[in-house]
Amino acid sequence: MDESNVRDREPVESDPAAEAPAETVEELRRQVEEKQDRLLRALADAENFKRRTLRERDESVRYANESLLRDLIPVLDNLDRALGAARAAGGPEGVVGGVELIQRELLKVLERAGVTRYSALGQPFDPTRHEAIARVVSADAKPGTVVAETMPGYLLHNRVLRAALVSVAAAPDGDN
Repeated sequence: MDESNVRDREPVESDPAAEAPAETVEELRRQVEEKQDRLLRALADAENFKRRTLRERDESVRYANESLLRDLIPVLDNLDRALGAARAAGGPEGVVGGVELIQRELLKVLERAGVTRYSALGQPFDPTRHEAIARVVSADAKPGTVVAETMPGYLLHNRVLRAALVSVAAAPDGDN
């Protein structure tokens, strides 16, 4: 054999990945299983969080008016007392006074909840805040002005809760 051939040959290096020891493969397998377990736990936690927040939101919506209703119950109690007193006394003055007191109490409760009452009298007709139920021919009022209010309007934090029911002035005919 020729020595030059042996010297010219370089030693063949083996691929370390191909000859990975069994310990390294087992370590990688363990890490994959651990990561998969952590992923499954994270997915389960996310699903539980989603269910819990949906349940809390539903409960919040269901009981959102609880404090308002607690404030309204004494108003109802006072109304019951006023009706009982009216039946016993029979005098209209006491009934009117009692009902006015209850009305003031109820308006206070509504104000605490963000509800305000507004009047439309003398204002220009605004279809976003007023509901016209009649046209009244008037020489005194400017056409399109609210001249009478059948029911006041109510706002909830500046959003119309109920439009005011109004009568709007119309110009008199020039033919008369």
